[in-house]
Amino acid sequence: MTGVAIVGAAESDLGITGESVLTLQAQAVTRALADAGLPLSDVDGLATCGVSRFSATQVADYLGLRPVWTESTFAGGCAFEMYVARAVQAIEAGQCRTVVISYGSNQRSARSRSLAGVVEEHTPEARFEAPYGPLYPFSYYAMAAQRYMHAFGVKREALAEVAVAARDWALLNPKAYRYGAAPLTVRDVLSAPMVSSPLTVADACLVTDGGGAVVLTSLERARDLRRAPVRVLGYGECVTNTSMTAVDDLTVTGAVRSGAAAFTRAGLVPGDVDVAQIYDSFTITVLLTLEGLGFCGAGEAGDFVAGGRTGPGGAFPVNTSGGGLSYNHPGQYGLLLLVEAVRQLRGECGDRQVPGAEVALAHGTGGILSAHATVLLGVDR
Repeated sequence: MTGVAIVGAAESDLGITGESVLTLQAQAVTRALADAGLPLSDVDGLATCGVSRFSATQVADYLGLRPVWTESTFAGGCAFEMYVARAVQAIEAGQCRTVVISYGSNQRSARSRSLAGVVEEHTPEARFEAPYGPLYPFSYYAMAAQRYMHAFGVKREALAEVAVAARDWALLNPKAYRYGAAPLTVRDVLSAPMVSSPLTVADACLVTDGGGAVVLTSLERARDLRRAPVRVLGYGECVTNTSMTAVDDLTVTGAVRSGAAAFTRAGLVPGDVDVAQIYDSFTITVLLTLEGLGFCGAGEAGDFVAGGRTGPGGAFPVNTSGGGLSYNHPGQYGLLLLVEAVRQLRGECGDRQVPGAEVALAHGTGGILSAHATVLLGVDR
């Protein structure tokens, strides 16, 4: 358990915005600071990525900040959960006092999903994967899904349940991209256009603009601010691979180690979690992560999510905003996992609120099941 808390959380504009990446970043940062009741001048720490190789420099310059601590590690969608750990450590070490973690992307408006650079010659990806023309990252997650289904006898219907629950949550969230859409059924998911077997269009996340920000400071200071502080209880991370050729078992992810570290630091176990925000780049990502984090055993996630268990009114609420599958997915989704977790613990989610939520988990996944980071948050007691 740490002595640091999240005191502000907000989204930028979402969906199809027509805005620049820096504009979306600025929206998110200023809204999160307003949520915390803090001025921009209080920010002396900044963690961000997604703008360029010099993301922290560009965002700081755009906002007129002169931070004494920055972090811009690029690890895909889980970078922001990693930033929480770094921010906690920096604040506790006295390197800075107020950290903003931010992200913004205009992928939908720019009509681009590209986050990766050129594949360097002589790497495993270039030699053993790229010649076969896989769709990045779709084909890689499809391969993990194929292996998972084969190893444990799981049917495609189990994956579809993840997408159905996400849509049900999105229908309760006015900010969700799929808000107002028709409910999704298992049959809808299975009959959607196949992209890379066994994954259909409905098994994959959205492509949208969007972003968000969270503000962290010491727990002592947080207790004097506008909002009830959301305490950082624990964190952990694990990086496993870049190419699929480096993975011994596609059914075991780095969530095993990142989750174990987070629970140990927090002094908690999976059964203590009231609501979970789990990166859902694809439906298979959620099943593998639930197992890796210890919510169920190997090959059991299909049964774990069956019957609407992770949807509204279910016993274990997952991705209560609608997730990357139905709420928003601006290239890297990990920051928005934190925003929703904070709102659930504050009791601010209206029709999608989980009653009595006191412990929330946010787990990000980056690359092709390459990097993993887990954060446990709790109400201040």
